[in-house]
Amino acid sequence: MKAGLAAALVVVAAWITAGANAAATTVLAAEVATTSTLKVPRIVFRQRKLGNGLTVISSESHASPTVSVQVWYRVGGSDDPAGRSGFAHLFEHMMFKTTKYLKSEQFDRMTEDVGGSNNASTSEDVTEYDEVVPSNHLETLLWAEAERMINLKVDLPNFNSERAVVEEEYRQRILASPYGRFFEAVRTRPYLQHPYQRGTIGSIENLDAATLDDVVAFHDRYYRPDNATLIVTGDFDARQLDAWVDKYYTPIARPAAPLPLREAKELAWASDRSITVKAPKVPLPAVAAVWLAPPVTDANAPALQVAAALLSSGESSRLNQSLVYRQQIATQASFSADLRAGPGLLIASAIAAGGKTPEAVRSALLAEVRRLVDKPASPAELDKIKVQILTGAFGTRQTPIGLASAIADAAVLGGDANRVNTDLDDLQRVTAADVQRVLRRYVTGAHMVSFDYAEDATAP
Repeated sequence: MKAGLAAALVVVAAWITAGANAAATTVLAAEVATTSTLKVPRIVFRQRKLGNGLTVISSESHASPTVSVQVWYRVGGSDDPAGRSGFAHLFEHMMFKTTKYLKSEQFDRMTEDVGGSNNASTSEDVTEYDEVVPSNHLETLLWAEAERMINLKVDLPNFNSERAVVEEEYRQRILASPYGRFFEAVRTRPYLQHPYQRGTIGSIENLDAATLDDVVAFHDRYYRPDNATLIVTGDFDARQLDAWVDKYYTPIARPAAPLPLREAKELAWASDRSITVKAPKVPLPAVAAVWLAPPVTDANAPALQVAAALLSSGESSRLNQSLVYRQQIATQASFSADLRAGPGLLIASAIAAGGKTPEAVRSALLAEVRRLVDKPASPAELDKIKVQILTGAFGTRQTPIGLASAIADAAVLGGDANRVNTDLDDLQRVTAADVQRVLRRYVTGAHMVSFDYAEDATAP
């Protein structure tokens, strides 16, 4: 990396981490003008494992009187039973219902009513629950997360109500959205073997076919301490935190049954494929090209992330400038490195501009991707992208919830919490030649699944 990048990053880091005045920032920038990379400050955290298998990670900071509590369960859409897609997503909703000592939706009262917030999300590999509250409410949130881990009421009324909610979410996000069917197909249908092909949001047919016994068995299988990671960041006392964790989580028993093993694989695709997706009332045609990517822990992951950012990050990105502004052949274009615990996807997509054919849009999209393979990014362009990536990471990690998410992502998906202290260094080391190398391996040197999205003329 050039000295100019290091100087720019130090300016950003100094502003974010300390709120330093302009004069101090200028001095810091000048001091590193001869260095090649920014030395990213280490995130200090503590990690321990309870006797029941629960992993506990904490990082203390008194920058603000707030604290984040997160629980990440290693269960996602890929763990849904065959013919029962949407179960992991369903439990994301059910965890906010009643427990032995909590009323339905009481999490909102315990967080929002004291000036905090709560949320949850389900991906292919994990389901995470997160809260931010004033730090004097930490004990309450620790108790509440333990309570719904062990005492959730998985009964017919809760099941029926949340199944209806998830089905309505499917209608809104997939069926009602003009491009919902398209992007859901692009993320799932390329897989030939892996459970990722089922999708995370679920399907109405699968959810309607589910029984209460199915749901109870799923909850017992995955919602357990040895399948969870508790992350606490922000304003707390470490000794007090340990005492509360021991008080509320140590009594939770580890089930006798072993955790299910994840052994699903996706073999390298043997040939190119084409898939057409149709839907009613499609405003403009869309196209996509999809390639198989390595897991997020692969050594090539940082270079793929930088490649995706070069192609698709911001208004000045290559795809946006070429397809949307200069050629005016697309209304939007993107490239993403969708990296997961298992085999991920590299996805190039574009929505056609009025009057442009899908064939012309696809040709322009692939040509721009190949241009990055054939001609390396300039030092200035690479520096700009790295500044964008690192600045975003610095900004996110300044909040308790952002820091907790970064640590949890490293620990649960990356397999090692300390990756939070190495991932930005890995990104800084990516060269233009690295970007070309990984694109040659995973894009131009691999088989592709091509998607066309068009209007279904037979739909009412």
